[in-house]
Amino acid sequence: MVLRHLVLVMAALAVCAVTAAQLRGRAGTQAPQPARSGDKPPADPGLVPLSVREVKHLLADALHRPQPPGHTARWLQLRRRHQARSRWFHQRARLARNYALVS
Repeated sequence: MVLRHLVLVMAALAVCAVTAAQLRGRAGTQAPQPARSGDKPPADPGLVPLSVREVKHLLADALHRPQPPGHTARWLQLRRRHQARSRWFHQRARLARNYALVS
């Protein structure tokens, strides 16, 4: 019984990972990275690509609806936009400290 549950969980995680990988190019619209430490922040930071965890949240929302319709999708979009903005400012701060950016 435990092995069957483990196989189902691993299959669900594989589906989420494949979905996130396929949507990586279409779902991420992140602004260009800063080139200098004095760059102004972009008006729209864009969105970071979907992660496996966010795909799991969207799938769970589609199967179980304790929240109003679309609540999870709006929350994840807000979160991804905040992550993109935070990533941009973090990279600009690293430029100010003369750290090398690694992509």
